[in-house]
Amino acid sequence: MNAWSDRRVGPVLGAAGVLVLLIIAGMAVYVLRTAWPSFSENGLSWFGTGGNANTQLDGIFSSKHPFEYTLRAWPLLYGTALAAGGAVLLGLVVSTLAAVYIVEFAPPPMTRLLEPVVRLLAGVPSVIYGLIGILVLVPFVNNHLISLERKESVFYVIQLTGQSLLVATVLLTIMIVPIMIAIAVDALRSVPGSWTEGALALGANRMRVMWTIALRAARPALVAGAVLALARALGEAIMLAMVSGGVIFSPNPIDGPTFVFEPVLPLAAAIVQGAEGITVKPYGATLFAFAAVIMVSSVFLSLTGWAVRRRLRRFGVQA
Repeated sequence: MNAWSDRRVGPVLGAAGVLVLLIIAGMAVYVLRTAWPSFSENGLSWFGTGGNANTQLDGIFSSKHPFEYTLRAWPLLYGTALAAGGAVLLGLVVSTLAAVYIVEFAPPPMTRLLEPVVRLLAGVPSVIYGLIGILVLVPFVNNHLISLERKESVFYVIQLTGQSLLVATVLLTIMIVPIMIAIAVDALRSVPGSWTEGALALGANRMRVMWTIALRAARPALVAGAVLALARALGEAIMLAMVSGGVIFSPNPIDGPTFVFEPVLPLAAAIVQGAEGITVKPYGATLFAFAAVIMVSSVFLSLTGWAVRRRLRRFGVQA
């Protein structure tokens, strides 16, 4: 009976793995094929600027045969990069400091409390964060952080309502930090104890040991955590659709502090916002083009993380 099981288990597991690969490949092909009319009509200008993207999307939605596909998606790409990139950079700092505290400085009772809480926060549905954002953070920002003078200064360009890049980035950071903390904690604990004990024996304090030895050795895992978090941030839709403002707009850094209070519309949120019109052929192709960009970006991030880990191995750092 055991011999029969041994002979069968390999092919069965292999077939399951091939099936998963086929499903992923089928999804990728379907998304890219459906998105192709939008890319083929616009070429590389799809990723550029020009015209009003809101007006262009309205024209795509209402067009009849021959369909209209003209879109300059830079404001959407820019909003995605600002929200996701800002959240990952902020999350990397917070998660690293939190992981160092949990591993090295927290008392055992605090460690036993924090670790389950962190893993629990990683599983909270994004719509909960969206509700907290729209009911708590957005009114707070609108009533206490955005002055009337600031609203009036940009009134003829954009309306400041509290739904903004700031709120989107803060909530996105809160969503991805638990994932990054969990990975960083496991990585720091995997650093050989002899490395840190030797440094302590030479007179270095615990923070210096963690900073110069443990964190250096854990860099591959920190990179992996940042890549995973960025992929999660790129695909987040529901929460961002609720708090980012839902307006295709490119916040301008030269606006000073007003920059963080301006609305954005990331790609994933744009898909959710326009989902009701997906059955309209040109509009559906445009939404699938948004999805294709997110999908390809996630693949690229995974390959980048793999390449970084391989490069770090050359310096004696184990991934």
